[in-house]
Amino acid sequence: MRVSLGINLRVNLRVNLRVLAVACAVSGCGVHYGFSEGAFPSHVRTIAVLPFDNKTSSSELQGELLDNLRQKLQQRLGVRDASQEKADALVRGTIVTYEPDVPVAFSADPRQALSARRRLQITVDVEILDQTTGKILWQVRGLRAEGEYAERAETDGRKQAIEKIVNDIVEGAQSQW
Repeated sequence: MRVSLGINLRVNLRVNLRVLAVACAVSGCGVHYGFSEGAFPSHVRTIAVLPFDNKTSSSELQGELLDNLRQKLQQRLGVRDASQEKADALVRGTIVTYEPDVPVAFSADPRQALSARRRLQITVDVEILDQTTGKILWQVRGLRAEGEYAERAETDGRKQAIEKIVNDIVEGAQSQW
């Protein structure tokens, strides 16, 4: 009797798993996984990334952030670039801080005063606005990222920090949908 009960349970389990798999396939389970499309409401197909207000002394930071953000939003969220007037959604923000000279590691040679590695920090406030409904789709204040660089290679650290910020913005937008 125990043997037949065990066999019946296994058969029932297999049948139930098959029924579940078929039901899932028919109902569309798993269709929303992925990084493109579906990151915003279905009516948001175009986006305008506005130049961020820049409260720092680094003039190149604004352009680098704008270019990187535009490219990644199109690639990963499946939206097209558009002018502010025609876009379904707007990305706007403020570069709040840029601290390019935070020492990380120092030279072991006491005669050398230069640090071997440096760190920079960028902080931004960002919002993505649905122009059709007037609602904010995603918003964050004080988003901070860091980048490390070798002495006299600040652009490398800035590139790292910008990539982290852009990645956080894209992931934040995706997490809402």
